Amino acid sequence: VQLQASGGGMVQAGGSLRLSCAASGTTFGLNAVGWYRQVPGKQREVVARISSDRSATYADAVKGRFTISRDIVKNTLYLQMNSLKLEDTAIYYCNLRKKISEYWGQGTQVTVSS
Repeated sequence: VQLQASGGGMVQAGGSLRLSCAASGTTFGLNAVGWYRQVPGKQREVVARISSDRSATYADAVKGRFTISRDIVKNTLYLQMNSLKLEDTAIYYCNLRKKISEYWGQGTQVTVSS
């Protein structure tokens, strides 16, 4: 099983990025999926998740700016990030929880500059 995250990069504050996470060896299906982020010296934190009941939840810090979605046909998870702020700078990881297993992507760096 592999999750391949992409789409990170450097963007100015106020800009947008869309992260993608492609799965191989498994399917996202209707399992719980999510995006997390981590900065050096801090714990990894949840950014957005879609639960197995298809409900989406967001961290307070990104509500109204980020949107999580998945394309079951393309087997890809997305995170649309708008109105980016300096504090959104982090490595972003995609996550899949399938029954008792949990999988992580390799991370993609997002850097927001002023």
